[in-house]
Amino acid sequence: MISKGKSIITQMHKGTGMLITCALITCALFCHTSMGSVESKSVNSQDNGAQKDAGVRIYLPRKITIQDNYLKLGQVSIVRGDESLVAMVNEITLGRFSMPGQEIVIDRSTLLSRLACNGIPPSIVTLTGAEEITVKKQHKIIKSSEFVKLAYSFLKKNLSAGSACQAEPLRIPKDVLLPVLDKNVILNPRMVESGARNQAKVRISVLADSNEIGSGEVTFRLKFNCRTAVTLAEIPAGAVISPENVKIGKIVSDYPEPANWSSPYGLIARRALPANTVIQPDMVIPAKPAVSIKRNEIVVIRIDMPGLLVTALGKAMQQGHTGECIKVRNIDSQRIIAARIEGDGTVVPIF
Repeated sequence: MISKGKSIITQMHKGTGMLITCALITCALFCHTSMGSVESKSVNSQDNGAQKDAGVRIYLPRKITIQDNYLKLGQVSIVRGDESLVAMVNEITLGRFSMPGQEIVIDRSTLLSRLACNGIPPSIVTLTGAEEITVKKQHKIIKSSEFVKLAYSFLKKNLSAGSACQAEPLRIPKDVLLPVLDKNVILNPRMVESGARNQAKVRISVLADSNEIGSGEVTFRLKFNCRTAVTLAEIPAGAVISPENVKIGKIVSDYPEPANWSSPYGLIARRALPANTVIQPDMVIPAKPAVSIKRNEIVVIRIDMPGLLVTALGKAMQQGHTGECIKVRNIDSQRIIAARIEGDGTVVPIF
């Protein structure tokens, strides 16, 4: 019994030793594997750090304004990293402006594509900031209101005295965008021919060192002070225009006063003119000069009746004017008659 007990105890000790040995071997293997993994991660981390140190970091603003026509990456972003790469990245072109006021939008994919085309892989590039950049070109604006103000001042100085009294802008130019120049910019106005009598046109050249780099035209509608004749009361046809029935006044007109304008006083109304009528040239005719017959002057005695026209020579016994009655001696019959002097110089017997 004792011998069997010892045998069992010996076997138990052997089993325990084997378990301890297996545990130690497993622990050694686990520790070796862990150390290998740690070493591998450390190497990878060092490699990644080396790659990052050798790459570039690019910060992208949302908006930026530049002076040049051509866009370079260094002008529109902030580049940090390896000096040789930074110098290369700064010189990469992204396009050019083709017209004044143009905006160019550049997104991240376009930047990475341009970098790759220049031999810089995206794997060494870190982009920060905005998703896209809006780039504008710096310029000087000459506003439309500035053109109008200068043109109006120039027009007032060059209009002849007594011509236009008002000038209203009819057509104005758009704002002119100019590049930022070191040269002195001058605005030079001058009059240009206009096809309408009641319009004036001023052209303003934008000059830089005597070279025209822009222009604008302003067209004005002109107003004129004009004299006018207005009837004070109704004037019958054939009546003489005088200060008693017509008043001379001034108005502002869309057209200049005719160079040959004169007062209608002394003219005859061609037709009846109502009160407050502005007299136009076709409404009046010149008055015929009054006929004057002197004593002993030979005149024509005229009898004009329906179906009958009789004329005879007579001798004026009195002097008179148109519309007046005088005595006339018929030369053939020597008879003296009363006759009225007509506008054509003949006399008509009064029966």
